[in-house]
Amino acid sequence: MHIKTITLYTSFLIIFFFSLSAFAAGNHLNEAIQHAEVAAKATEGKTISQHAEESKTHANAAKAEKNQATTTNPHLDAGIRSLDEAIKEGNLGAADSARKAAEQAVAHLKQAA
Repeated sequence: MHIKTITLYTSFLIIFFFSLSAFAAGNHLNEAIQHAEVAAKATEGKTISQHAEESKTHANAAKAEKNQATTTNPHLDAGIRSLDEAIKEGNLGAADSARKAAEQAVAHLKQAA
């Protein structure tokens, strides 16, 4: 093979892998938003906490994948902090505070998307 052909194929592979990484990060971020929205609409503290935990798992996965491709996103970090607050308040049975924290998480995660 010629050097130009090898370079072309290598370039395509690099673009392909970065595209997959961006898609996976976006998918995790969408999942995080969906679970945070469910948490924000829930009425029981335990339910809010459970969905906030699931949202946090996906948000952390999106953060890890984004860190490989680019710099960190402050809204993603703020969303994760809000999810931590929703989890804490939900486990304490403070549904109103947990719901408010989940709503803040939704806002931050949407801005991070």
